[in-house]
Amino acid sequence: MTVFVASLFLPYTVNFDGPPAWNGSAPESLTMKRDEQVIPAAANSPAVVSKLPLVDGPSSVSLFTPNPNTAALSATLTQTPDVIIQTPGATTDHEKIFRPHVQRPMALSLPSHIKEKKEQSEKDTEQQPQEQAVRPVQLKDLRGVSRHDLHSPGWGKSFVWNQPPSRAKSPPPSSILKHAAAEAKEKALAMVQTAQRKAARAGHRRSRTVSHDRRFSEYNYSVEKAVIGNGGLFNAIDAATDAGQLDEKLWVGTLGCPIDVLEDHMKENIAEKLENDYDSLAVYVSDSDLNGHYEHYCKTILWPVFHYQIPDHPKSKAYEDHSWIFYVKVNEAFADRIAKNYKKGDIIWIHDYHLLLVPGLLRQKLPEAEIGFFLHTAFPSSEIFRCLAVRSELLEGILGANMIGFQNDEYGHHFLQTCSRLLNVEATKHGVILESGRFVHVNTCPIGIDPKVVDQQRGSPEVLDWVKTITEKYRGKRIIVGRDKLDNIRGVRQKILSYELFLNKYPEYKDQVVLIQIATSSTEDPELSATVADIVTRVNSTHSTLAHQPLVFLKQDIDFGQYLALLTVAECLMITSLREGMNLTSHEFVMCQDGKFANPKHGPLVLSEFTGSATVFGHNAILVNPWHYTQCADAIKQALEMPSEERERRWKGMYDIVVNQNATAWYHQYTEALHHAWKEHSVREATSVPRLSVSSVKSKYQKASKRLIILDYEGTLASWGSPTDIILTTPKRSIDVLNDLIEDERNIVYVMSSRMPEELERLFSPVSNLGMIAENGAYLKAPDTDEWEELANSEAAKVWKQGVRSILQYYVERIEGSRIEERHSSVVFDYAEAEDMAGAFKQAGECANHINDACQGQNVCAVPIEDGLYISEVGINKGLAAQMISDTLEKLSRSRGEPMPDFLMVVGDSREDEYVFNWAHKLEKAGIIKNVVTVTVGARNTEASATLTQGVTGVLSILEKLVRISQG
Repeated sequence: MTVFVASLFLPYTVNFDGPPAWNGSAPESLTMKRDEQVIPAAANSPAVVSKLPLVDGPSSVSLFTPNPNTAALSATLTQTPDVIIQTPGATTDHEKIFRPHVQRPMALSLPSHIKEKKEQSEKDTEQQPQEQAVRPVQLKDLRGVSRHDLHSPGWGKSFVWNQPPSRAKSPPPSSILKHAAAEAKEKALAMVQTAQRKAARAGHRRSRTVSHDRRFSEYNYSVEKAVIGNGGLFNAIDAATDAGQLDEKLWVGTLGCPIDVLEDHMKENIAEKLENDYDSLAVYVSDSDLNGHYEHYCKTILWPVFHYQIPDHPKSKAYEDHSWIFYVKVNEAFADRIAKNYKKGDIIWIHDYHLLLVPGLLRQKLPEAEIGFFLHTAFPSSEIFRCLAVRSELLEGILGANMIGFQNDEYGHHFLQTCSRLLNVEATKHGVILESGRFVHVNTCPIGIDPKVVDQQRGSPEVLDWVKTITEKYRGKRIIVGRDKLDNIRGVRQKILSYELFLNKYPEYKDQVVLIQIATSSTEDPELSATVADIVTRVNSTHSTLAHQPLVFLKQDIDFGQYLALLTVAECLMITSLREGMNLTSHEFVMCQDGKFANPKHGPLVLSEFTGSATVFGHNAILVNPWHYTQCADAIKQALEMPSEERERRWKGMYDIVVNQNATAWYHQYTEALHHAWKEHSVREATSVPRLSVSSVKSKYQKASKRLIILDYEGTLASWGSPTDIILTTPKRSIDVLNDLIEDERNIVYVMSSRMPEELERLFSPVSNLGMIAENGAYLKAPDTDEWEELANSEAAKVWKQGVRSILQYYVERIEGSRIEERHSSVVFDYAEAEDMAGAFKQAGECANHINDACQGQNVCAVPIEDGLYISEVGINKGLAAQMISDTLEKLSRSRGEPMPDFLMVVGDSREDEYVFNWAHKLEKAGIIKNVVTVTVGARNTEASATLTQGVTGVLSILEKLVRISQG
């Protein structure tokens, strides 16, 4: 069994040997080797670039003279890998100790089968094994750990590796009408370039462009740890592999770099090496497709909407961006790649918002596959999600999975609410029931980190050296740390404004506290960057002295060893995201605060309440609203003044969560729930439900000493009639069959319906001793009595029906041909005769969502039925009434010694009957009733054990055959 782990980017990429190829993202004059630094000249003088050697280790420094007026140069320098730009308005040299983050080859995580051979070889050559336990942890001994928040650089902008330039034309055409023409032009250009390459191989003179491109096919390459992608996922899968929970896996993703330049033979060679040595399936899509998918649709539209940043202003690219076609193409490429390599029994696990369509595409190709989907980001409310033009396509794509995982309950609730409202499907607290009857499970499963590996990493000599260096540099200062992407969602601006307010409000701390803010960025937002720079300059200009700088602002990531050391010595971590899935920086901070390598320890965590981490840590963290600057400023003071006992208590609570809800626990919890969901789906799958075996039913029926038969009415015993029929009648054939069944003293017969009790009495007045279930389980009448037992609270129903009636009336006025049918304990909204069925369907979804929100406190819900909504008390269903029947029979068995039925038959045709099928199977599993037969009429996903496709006629024919056994 292989687990396919699909993420947009693989955890590996390629680095070509030979001369570096500049990709056009910055002036070629600023390209550097790794042992050189760029140093700007003195302030207010012309920009002069000089080169100095870079010394590796804690003692390396970047020598700068402040130059706030050279903004253009600063913006360019932030893209170079070996430069730390000084904080705007800085008065000290605090930045000198920091080193930019560079992914080093030694951090490459080898696949488990290669790593095991290497470890065994080292073990065999070890001369003194007893010394191994006491020697310090070396960097080469550590498993490579991906940064949890890999923001930089973006796709096609690598300054770390030598990779091909992108051929994508950006942005996409401004008019959707030009899109097809542009696409055809690109294809024609690609054909010409292919012909040029073939001609070049045949000895013809090559064009300059082809000559430049060919070097990426001629030089050798190496596989390196990726610097973009989902670092938290990469680490979690590695942790599950190391823990022995994941034996066989295949990563599925793109290389994270442009590939149009590469020739086919090179692509095949790379793909083969990745699959054989690194358990990875490379997905190749054109540069244009991936650029349009990732940079335009994902980053410009999906990412902002999922984080409540609706692109509703004229400057937004979303107004003129038609990159949806690119999003579809990339998702189709992933689905094709997985489907071609899939074998029966494999598990497919798809990750994040880049691949929302893949579950649905794979469900079409592989109907019986075990497919999971996990969203690592937030999921917005239905009001936000409905702004997307392709909202239905995205939802239907996600619903192709057997189980959908979210970081917290809020995001799962938003998804269920959105499906109910936009697709008009029934959403329960555990998942979504589709029109076909297929049930899609929804689960909350917050991701974690690998505490064991993080603990090993922070114990390395490099990190310990940085702990000493940073501690000495900031001796006597109280350090607050932040590490965020510099965008409109991570709340960097709000954090710095709150910190400024803290310094203004509590001036006694201005000489004691330093906020070190790491602001990484993959896409430059000049407006936000300038705004933040102005605020940083104002803070430092106002509150700094010659000896103290209250704010250190690093506009790029720092070395991983320094990052862990900074978390170790910090007194507080501050996260003010406006929306975020799971912030794993907070988990790493908690791990580093055990006091093992530095004091103070047990630092408080100031955490935005809008992050998924807030639901995990709860009030052990100091939760804040990032928009409430005063609250955030007071939270900083609370963190600094918190008594040691409270600090330790809060930290211990968070530490237990980090250790127990770790990466391996996340993997185990999700995969176990996925397998359970898939098994339930397999049982209910329409193609896997066998046809009813008449001979088997007749045999069980004949042998039974006592029988219980429960039959649905409309759609099972009789065809669906018009709800406006004045005279309610039941076909004579159905009446005769019921009377014949009841004549056998061994039979107990019930009929169930959504109709009111008096209607059922009128419909079945010719049948005596017939049990009835009315209003979908709200009322129950035993065969030997004329009294109805009320299972719903009819008095409470009178109260909530008033509010529901007013809501329904609003929609009745807007849907021509719809009507409200009020019953004793329920209300039906019917639009079967609506003139605009498509519009009525959408309006009904909104209506259900409206009622479910408004009546949640009254324990009332609206459930979609065929061409309508059924509104009733939560928990009242046919299954509850069936349970009352079996309870009564068990009581009679104990009190009077009457035998329990040894044969149970349930026949139904709708989703409301699924509750009774489930109840029947529980009785069989518990051994209460020996032979259970559940039958659904028609082809649909169901929990029934058999299906009957001949409709009402088929049901009556089967019952007539059973009657002959009783009579004969």
